[in-house]
Amino acid sequence: MFEKEKLTAYIMKSGLSMQQIADKMGIHITTLYRKMNREGDFNWKEIIILCYVLSIRNPEEIFFA
Repeated sequence: MFEKEKLTAYIMKSGLSMQQIADKMGIHITTLYRKMNREGDFNWKEIIILCYVLSIRNPEEIFFA
């Protein structure tokens, strides 16, 4: 599980659209929405990309809480 509210805040702060984030992750936007709605888990590669794209310095507080 992950902290959806915290991840959403990073996404909003980034100014990127969900489509842009999905493109950078190499996944379809519907897959990103499913994962954001906790209908699936982010894998390690996706977490690393999200941290890089969204400038998340402490991923533990979001993905491993």
